[in-house]
Amino acid sequence: MSQSAPPPQPGPGPVDANPYAQQAPAGMPYPPQPGAPGMPMAPVAPAPVRGNPALGLVAAVVAAVVAAGLYGLIIGATKHEIGYAAVGVGFVIGLAAGKAGGRNAVLPIASVVLALVSVYFGQLVGEAMIGAKATGLSFSQVFFDHFDVVQKAWKEDADLLTFVFFAIAGFAAFSAAKKAAR
Repeated sequence: MSQSAPPPQPGPGPVDANPYAQQAPAGMPYPPQPGAPGMPMAPVAPAPVRGNPALGLVAAVVAAVVAAGLYGLIIGATKHEIGYAAVGVGFVIGLAAGKAGGRNAVLPIASVVLALVSVYFGQLVGEAMIGAKATGLSFSQVFFDHFDVVQKAWKEDADLLTFVFFAIAGFAAFSAAKKAAR
């Protein structure tokens, strides 16, 4: 006695269940792939949009304010500008912009501008802290009531290295924003 295979059952087969599946033409072991000459293309879902430039700008502004304060504290405590801190200022701003905002051509440029402003205000905060220690006034009195004196002191203390720190911070912000957006 030999057993035979059960008869085929009616119902959806692999071709019937998948609208993109096709029968292999006679003499071919596999059906043609979508997009092959003469075959329709399978629909492609659009790539998901990543990031929000407005959120990136807000994150970069918040990072710039915090970084300026911390940079100023470092300068006020050490009475010296520290290059690594300027790199950190730029890096943090660019990282915040890129991570929160994603890929947008505006964010690296905005990060550079915010890094330059942040380093400048950080240096002014440092000058005001040094002036407050020297005069016995409070930091807020020196910074807000005598801001012109703080700026004049900054101009007198500024040298080539000061502007190198600006360039380093800008470069770090641009690079971090581009890399974080990947």
